[in-house]
Amino acid sequence: EISSGETVGIIGKNGAGKSTILGLLAKVLKPTSGQISVKGRVAPLLELGAGFHPELSGRQNILLNGVLLGMLKREVEEKVDEIISFSELEDFIYQPIRTYSSGMLARLGFSVAIHCNPDIMLVDEVLAVGDQDFQKKCMEKMYFFKQLGKTIVLVSHNMEELNKVCDRVILIKDGYSSKDGKPEDILPFY
Repeated sequence: EISSGETVGIIGKNGAGKSTILGLLAKVLKPTSGQISVKGRVAPLLELGAGFHPELSGRQNILLNGVLLGMLKREVEEKVDEIISFSELEDFIYQPIRTYSSGMLARLGFSVAIHCNPDIMLVDEVLAVGDQDFQKKCMEKMYFFKQLGKTIVLVSHNMEELNKVCDRVILIKDGYSSKDGKPEDILPFY
């Protein structure tokens, strides 16, 4: 259970089930048993380029992705310049995204997601891609969301990042919660 406004980190070895948990929360995966209840607008940053069409330009993909994230077309159009500015992709925004690097896709995806006014952000290692300045900018935005009382669920292997931003960390082992608690208590087990 994750409370509204809580920032929770999920850690574990590759294949432990971290990304699966985010996929379940984003409702892109269905549970084989049990139930998942999510209340609020979710901004999933699960996979670079997810929801993007490779032949469309960056600008066209902003409109497409914004609508897929639950925004009205009018809302996306009102924020498109702000999204482009945050992504720092002004020079490439009219090129098809098949020409974008993974870092550029991460910039675009993160920029759209944060501008959809989410109640819940699901972040899966996306911030590991891109240059240091943009990673810092993304973390500052996540701190801002945290201050606004937004819920953030973050999968990362960056212990320093998790220790700084998370209220709680869950260690996943073989698809199950192995440990759950304050970052300083759980991170040493990883």
